[in-house]
Amino acid sequence: MGKVRVKTIGIEEAEEAEKKKAKVKKEARLAESRQAKKLTKVPGMKGGERVKAVGPTEEELANVPIPQENKGLETPKKTKSYKKARIRSSKYQASISQIDKNKKYSLPEAIELLKKIKYSKFDETVELHINTTDLGVSGIVMFPHGTGKEIKVAIADKRLISEIEKGKIDFDVLIAEPSMMPFLGKVARILGPRGLMPNPKNGTVSDEPEETVRKFQSGQIRFRTENNIPVIHLSVGKTSFDDKKLSENITAVISAVNRERIKKITLSSTMSPGIRLAV
Repeated sequence: MGKVRVKTIGIEEAEEAEKKKAKVKKEARLAESRQAKKLTKVPGMKGGERVKAVGPTEEELANVPIPQENKGLETPKKTKSYKKARIRSSKYQASISQIDKNKKYSLPEAIELLKKIKYSKFDETVELHINTTDLGVSGIVMFPHGTGKEIKVAIADKRLISEIEKGKIDFDVLIAEPSMMPFLGKVARILGPRGLMPNPKNGTVSDEPEETVRKFQSGQIRFRTENNIPVIHLSVGKTSFDDKKLSENITAVISAVNRERIKKITLSSTMSPGIRLAV
């Protein structure tokens, strides 16, 4: 009789079932391991080296629910800021409506109109604004009738220089003798930007300072263009001056500046709009 194989019924089926169960468990563990141990390569590390990523994955972050109170909210947009337009008073608007912007007025017409459109109760300063052909226009003008403003004129000495160094400036014009100019050098940076540094061209350096002071106090004014703009601003009197005095003062300025160097002249008072003059 040959070899007889004895088969135990039921044992093989049980083994197969155990193998399948073990395989399912293994696959589940691998899936868990891939999710929990997300491996990332870091630049600069050697081949094969890995570092474990910490924190939620991109997929997990995408699925995070948005809090109800934040839904529908948008990032506020930046709004453009605009310069607030200047609002003029009704009195100013009434004054400017009487001026023809396209017209250049003769001097008598301009003075008459300036007084007509005046609406303030105080004695306004009459001003002349001159646009010149170039920078560096300067000089001295002697007003026949003064400007109606008291001019403080000082004579430079060592005591005054020490006060200037402390920032104390209580004068409109500074006169100096030639011998004082070396001492004024150390305060030039203070006086220069204010247009107060004595200069022979302006007549503020003199061998006879007392006489020069009298000239300035009687109506002599020095002028010059702004540092970066070819414009000269001058006070030429008060609205209480009669027409003849204002006219003669303005004519003196035009002659001192030189008509050939003038591009445009505007006449105004403290509160009024400008009136263009015919030169």
